[in-house]
Amino acid sequence: MILELPAYQVPSLRNALLAARDQGLSFLKTAGTVIMAICVVMWWLSAYPRVAPPPEAVALRTQAAAMARPAEAAAIVARAEHLESRAQQTGSFAGWIGHAIQPVFAPLGYDWQLSAGLLTSFLAREVFVSTMSVLAGAGDDQAGVISGVRTMTREDGRAVFTRATAASALVFFVLAMQCLPTLAVTRRETGGIKWAALQLGYMSGVAYIAAFITYQSLTAMGVS
Repeated sequence: MILELPAYQVPSLRNALLAARDQGLSFLKTAGTVIMAICVVMWWLSAYPRVAPPPEAVALRTQAAAMARPAEAAAIVARAEHLESRAQQTGSFAGWIGHAIQPVFAPLGYDWQLSAGLLTSFLAREVFVSTMSVLAGAGDDQAGVISGVRTMTREDGRAVFTRATAASALVFFVLAMQCLPTLAVTRRETGGIKWAALQLGYMSGVAYIAAFITYQSLTAMGVS
């Protein structure tokens, strides 16, 4: 058997840079626009309808206004702003959606915020981080986003991302089909929605079962 081999050459740095540029621009035009759109939508859903501040926050602001020490007053105002932000998120459209789907993902250890982030990630998994940062009210810089998401709390004050919950989320993201463009390509290549729906259904089902086993097993072993 005669096998013709290609002419091996040293890779071209120019070609590599051009390919990286083209791929980067393609990503910004496709995924970047989707992520930006989802960020805007999630901001609007978490900002409306406007919710009245809770009585505890009003009392804290009144207490801060009567204090003479600016440092202590600023700490109390920060606490009041945190309570107002939590009340706004819970009563917003995003809060309603998250609470509606939360029972489905509760066996995986997810609260309403994590459930809402998981729902938007089916459009593109990169959207998950931006959704969680919007719900956490994190800053624009990378350190602020990481800190804000890491310290997110549930309505009862417990951390959103415990070790068991984080492990469950990682397993779900590894196995689930969370890319709408991929489903669109599958539908176009197969000429119908049947295989795209099957792809979404079985991969999501496997991811749910694996994440359920992960969370329940870690919780039973005392990993919190």
